[in-house]
Amino acid sequence: MPFGHDMVHSLATAVDLVNTSPATGGEEGLGDLAGLGEFVERWQVSGVGELGAADLTQVRALREAFHKVFTAPDQATAVIRLNTLLSGTRITARLTEHDGHPLHMHYFAPGASLGEHLSADLGVALAHLLVEGEWERLRTCSAPDCERVFVDESRNRSRVYCDSRTCGNRMHVAAYRARRRA
Repeated sequence: MPFGHDMVHSLATAVDLVNTSPATGGEEGLGDLAGLGEFVERWQVSGVGELGAADLTQVRALREAFHKVFTAPDQATAVIRLNTLLSGTRITARLTEHDGHPLHMHYFAPGASLGEHLSADLGVALAHLLVEGEWERLRTCSAPDCERVFVDESRNRSRVYCDSRTCGNRMHVAAYRARRRA
């Protein structure tokens, strides 16, 4: 994908955010403020003050809204869902350099809450993906026991598993064993 570092980072952050949900087949990844703090630190979300219960509630709701974008049945539905999400965000585009990162764009308004920050930055990254005609890259893992989402960054859009080392290997081994039994 011909996207810059900041967009790739935002897309990966969106994927990780969605995959913290129990709806993706795992455990709750944002169970408390400590989990939210770990997420913020892991993805180097800048400009975040002290986190509170309202932040946790807002980010969990945002996570579910992004999950609906990833699992939309078609591009038109994804556009409607993303526009709904973005309509509740004050977007203020500006160039910035911080924490050793090269010049990049921030879309959240100064003083925005964590939820609004993530909604603006991650939502705009997903919007760019849709504008570029790359909606099909938003995927859900094909393993029958996995609901995790991912962005297919392969050149030929052929990735089907969230992680080739876990789901991919498990499915390939199962197929091999089934062939051997036949």
